[in-house]
Amino acid sequence: MKRILLTSLCIMHLASLMAQNSPYIHRVYEYMPAPGQFVNELPEYETGDDAAAMCRKAEEAIADNNRGMISLGGWGGYVVFGFDHPVVNAGGTCDLVVEGNSFYSDKEAGPSGGGSSEPGIVMVSVDVNGNGKPDDMWYELAGSEYNNPQTRHNYKVVYARTEDWADVPWRDNEQHRGVIAVNPYHKHSFYPLWAGETLSFTGARLPDNYRYLNEQYIFYPYAYGYADNHPNDADEAQLDIDWAVNNDGSPVHLPAIDFVKVYTALHQQCGSVGETSTEIIGARDLHPEAVAAGVEGYRTDNNTGKVAKLMHRGQLVIIRDGKEYNPLGIKINNIY
Repeated sequence: MKRILLTSLCIMHLASLMAQNSPYIHRVYEYMPAPGQFVNELPEYETGDDAAAMCRKAEEAIADNNRGMISLGGWGGYVVFGFDHPVVNAGGTCDLVVEGNSFYSDKEAGPSGGGSSEPGIVMVSVDVNGNGKPDDMWYELAGSEYNNPQTRHNYKVVYARTEDWADVPWRDNEQHRGVIAVNPYHKHSFYPLWAGETLSFTGARLPDNYRYLNEQYIFYPYAYGYADNHPNDADEAQLDIDWAVNNDGSPVHLPAIDFVKVYTALHQQCGSVGETSTEIIGARDLHPEAVAAGVEGYRTDNNTGKVAKLMHRGQLVIIRDGKEYNPLGIKINNIY
């Protein structure tokens, strides 16, 4: 009876079990940058492109280890992507890297390893409702600046549309106003031309990270926990799903995650260098086959070692040792 029931459940498997998980981004679900100098360039906007077309272009750039680049623009601009499998929380080690174009400077960097660091906050989500879409609750990976008194949580910025090469005005929820200033190096609209008349973003704003030294801007990385913050091969660039927190800052345990969201976390304008904008060139699951050893709350397919997420009684469940769990690893009941 047990074998018959388990076989029936596997027929309703939500995702096909492939021979090997790819460590790289498989799909981009959403792409909406804030205004910035590389917006409409990375990827390139063409007349008539809508949000779906720009999302496809972003996917072509950064999925499957293509090593292209997309810009998230100024503060709040974001991208949402996923892999061809759930990224497992291996426990006791970091789980993924979101790759950007950060580098250390060989000039005036000082002991903090300054250079070009444009950190983006990373959020993760679990496909709790099982529809394959990133429409469930998001959890922030709390990086080193999460509890910094200068970090502003629940920050909001609204940008107003400009179609020509002109400064883009913004206002925030702290009664401040300003502009994303254009520069002569990018003579086009800095506002994403497929967006509406205004763009509104809400999230956390990290403290400014620049210093002006010897007539140049140096951007210092934070200790850990962000995209495009340290060079991609640095240990400090790695991210741990165990850092996930909910909206009130309380830690949550996620056995695995299905979606990743990255948004530009700095809201600063630096002279001729322009706004600080997070750039993304890809992402890697650091242990794509880690589930082969078994993960708390997740059933492992014996043939492939992939996480098996199944439908039972109309709900997404995880099967382990004859018990039923929801996707957050919370036990529901015994099913056989």
